[in-house]
Amino acid sequence: MVETSQIRVMIADDSAFMRMILKDIIDSQPDMKVVAIAKDGLEAVELAVKHRPDVITLDVEMPKLNGIEALKLIMKKAPARVIMVSSLTEEGAEITLTALQIGAVDFLAKPAGSVSMTFRQVADQLLEKIRNAIKVDLTKLTAREVKPSMIKMKKVQAATGKVVVIGASTGGPRSLDMVIPPLPSNFPAPIIVVQHMPAGFTKSLAARLDKNSNLNVKEAQEEDILKPGWVYVAPGDYHLGARLNGSRVSLYLDKSPKINNVRPAIDYTLDKITEIYKEKTIAVILTGMGKDGTKGAFKVKFYKGTVIAESKETCVVFGMPKSVIEEGYVDYVLPAYKIPEKLVELV
Repeated sequence: MVETSQIRVMIADDSAFMRMILKDIIDSQPDMKVVAIAKDGLEAVELAVKHRPDVITLDVEMPKLNGIEALKLIMKKAPARVIMVSSLTEEGAEITLTALQIGAVDFLAKPAGSVSMTFRQVADQLLEKIRNAIKVDLTKLTAREVKPSMIKMKKVQAATGKVVVIGASTGGPRSLDMVIPPLPSNFPAPIIVVQHMPAGFTKSLAARLDKNSNLNVKEAQEEDILKPGWVYVAPGDYHLGARLNGSRVSLYLDKSPKINNVRPAIDYTLDKITEIYKEKTIAVILTGMGKDGTKGAFKVKFYKGTVIAESKETCVVFGMPKSVIEEGYVDYVLPAYKIPEKLVELV
């Protein structure tokens, strides 16, 4: 962990203009400096091996070796905390999720018209992500993933009136891959996923989980009715709420201000859900920076619901779960691969 010395950053981007802007933004900070600049994927791997930077910003689309191929080689030869710089296209979102799967710690979505001055608008976000990345334990990014086996319900269960709300931030897609796919198709409760991600990326996340799971996974939409066996992913840039609709529960999207500097916020969703489901709420707080989910977990416990926190063992960032554990709102602390079994037991 780098505390006192400067964070050594390497930039990999095929646009000379982007390289200049990124260098400018990073070098303007007293706590970081650019130690190497690569203009294609091949050079990115070579310079990563040579300079061993703490953090790398890696463009998704590059010549010679694309971002994914470069990332695979970097994680093998010179592991570093890699932030993918991606365009806000569906394809860009797809590739970004693959990158998070194979070891990237985070990503930054380029604003529309990436080779323009608009990139300076996300400068603060980039700097925050670099400072956050340095806190990540590298061994968590290079560790082999534990693939949990499929879990069977002992018998086909009728809906139990319970609901599961899963909150995640940095490192979330990897943990979600250990939690959602093993759940059985006859899981008798709806699941809501609140993953901190910008608009456009949550749709790809839902599609990817849907492809790998027994359950149906979709990006949540206005007026979706909560049904057992379905997973609803909060769309980027919207808070996700719930309301009673006769005897059923429907979802709604809300553009109200960010909470904990994020939208969607886990606290927002838990606040609305617990009002309806009371003690039948099960909250799962996965890996992530910050404290989002802590107030929500307090409310779950106030109504005598159940809270699970991901243990440090599988967290890329042990921030959000740690906060909930320290406040004493947790019933179970488990590695991500053991959470599906516990959920089946609880519902």
